[in-house]
Amino acid sequence: MPGMIRSCAAALIFAASTLAALPAWSADDEAVANFYRGRQVKVIISGAVGSDYDMYARLITRLMTRYLPGNPTFLPQNMPGAGHLTATNYLYSIAPQDGSVIGMVARNIPQVALLKEPNARFEPAKFQWLGNPEVSPQICATIAGVSVQKAEDLFKDDLLIGGAGAASSPSEVAHFLRGLLGMRFKLVEGYKSVPEVSLAMMRREVHAVCQSLYALQGGNLAGWIADGRLKVLFNFEKEPVPGLDAPSIYRFLKTDEQLSLMNFFTAAARLGRPMLAPPNVPAERVAALRKAFIEAVNDPELHEEVRRVGGQVTLVTGEEVQSIVEGIMNTPIEVAQRVQAMTRGQ
Repeated sequence: MPGMIRSCAAALIFAASTLAALPAWSADDEAVANFYRGRQVKVIISGAVGSDYDMYARLITRLMTRYLPGNPTFLPQNMPGAGHLTATNYLYSIAPQDGSVIGMVARNIPQVALLKEPNARFEPAKFQWLGNPEVSPQICATIAGVSVQKAEDLFKDDLLIGGAGAASSPSEVAHFLRGLLGMRFKLVEGYKSVPEVSLAMMRREVHAVCQSLYALQGGNLAGWIADGRLKVLFNFEKEPVPGLDAPSIYRFLKTDEQLSLMNFFTAAARLGRPMLAPPNVPAERVAALRKAFIEAVNDPELHEEVRRVGGQVTLVTGEEVQSIVEGIMNTPIEVAQRVQAMTRGQ
């Protein structure tokens, strides 16, 4: 009998220690699992198929299936147009606000809203930001053999740059730097996406593009910087990017006003490729989506896929993104209005 008691006691201790080692499963987790179990979550992607937005959104949500309670499947749906505004407007006012739809939008969406672009019908701080998987240097680059081969050339020669809509990065950069510094960008609009601009560069319809370095290295012009077919003119961070042999745009600023305007213009860089949920999604589902996002971005499989296309993973949490967005929206209106005029070519 004593031996049986000792055996039972040992079994109970083992069972208790095993249960203690299991992850905690809260009432919120159970409620989230009940909502997502057997569900298909729609993923609205503001970039075109083949863009870096498309790549990240598909990779991340494929992995989020493993980590979100209930293990739903995710259905990507590209919704490009109007410089990423079509998808953003949809996510804000049309998509269900229950966690069954999430999306990935452009990093400059907060500035677009603060600057009151006419087609921006959303309040960025009301979105439920889930996080960002990438902080990439932002650059302008030109094909070899044209008259502009370094940043200084832009003060004396025109450079044809492709645009992808009023709120797209190439279009805004061209207008802004022409107004702020007098750089002679000649904007050619009409392209539906930045990948289309790079295809136009291959056909020599236009000669330059401004976008994320990692997107450029992994897209249609992959390998062009390394083999010299593409020349980086400058980057938008405050210091030059190692290995690019190009200056920071900050080198060309001469006044405090120019510095203030440039700081606002570049404020969204840390937003990278932000993922979000619509407003009013229940708090427990937002928390679960943010946690699943973090685990997906930290998954070695995602790191390997991103390295394969020449990118790097840099996790920015949903809480951090939310704070950055709120900071941008609190920018003094006179600074925002001045940048607004410049990005519109006024």
